[in-house]
Amino acid sequence: MLNGKIILITGSSSGIGLASARAAMDQGAKVILHGSGLEKLKTAAQKLGGAPYVAADLSLPEAAQTLFDQALKIHGRIDVLVNNAAIFPRTDLNASDGASFDRIFAINTRSPLLLCRSFIKQLQAEKMPGAIVNIGSVNAYCGQPDLLLYSMSKGALMTMSKNIADAIAADGIRVNQLNVGWTLTETEIKTQRNEGRPDNWQQQIPEVFAPAGRILAPEEVARHVLFWASDQSTPVTGQVYDVEQYTFLGRNVMSRVI
Repeated sequence: MLNGKIILITGSSSGIGLASARAAMDQGAKVILHGSGLEKLKTAAQKLGGAPYVAADLSLPEAAQTLFDQALKIHGRIDVLVNNAAIFPRTDLNASDGASFDRIFAINTRSPLLLCRSFIKQLQAEKMPGAIVNIGSVNAYCGQPDLLLYSMSKGALMTMSKNIADAIAADGIRVNQLNVGWTLTETEIKTQRNEGRPDNWQQQIPEVFAPAGRILAPEEVARHVLFWASDQSTPVTGQVYDVEQYTFLGRNVMSRVI
């Protein structure tokens, strides 16, 4: 499905990014990993048989361009860009200060924008098709009160994905976004532990929010990433696809929770 494709996946030292990288390599792709922590990134690369990687702190203004330039040198081209890197610190209205806004939007929204720009310029110069998969969140539609800034950043990403897709559709460059639901990543496990949840918190999730008896696994999300990254999803572009195990928008769950 992705045989011979060269894919840059940001935030791929763990979680959905690492699962997507592993799955893409299993399909014959050449993957370039990215992360902000060098040691963690090296460990991820070793797990994938020595995959190439670029470390970059995407909160810094010039980091996105530096990341792309270094990644491009590895194989001489990039066919697919997966913007997965993101942070989701708990911030309600009262905790939403300027510094928090700047950092969250720098990583979650600005860096995907700048990476898209660099990637699209490369493809247009070479008159080559390509695919961009932006990893969003179902929180983009509203989100929970203590994820205000994160939800805003993913809402902005969603608008960006549609706008860019519309602008470049005639170039054969596709841009789609996956709004991912609750997923059992290493970061999520750590977050729940830090917030004082019991070890069996996964078994206590109400069925209305986990009909399968559990939340999503990174490997399951990765399968959707691969489809939208591959030619199997052509010519579709400008779409937002919700990756969740229940109807998200317009769902009335009141009778099930009270």
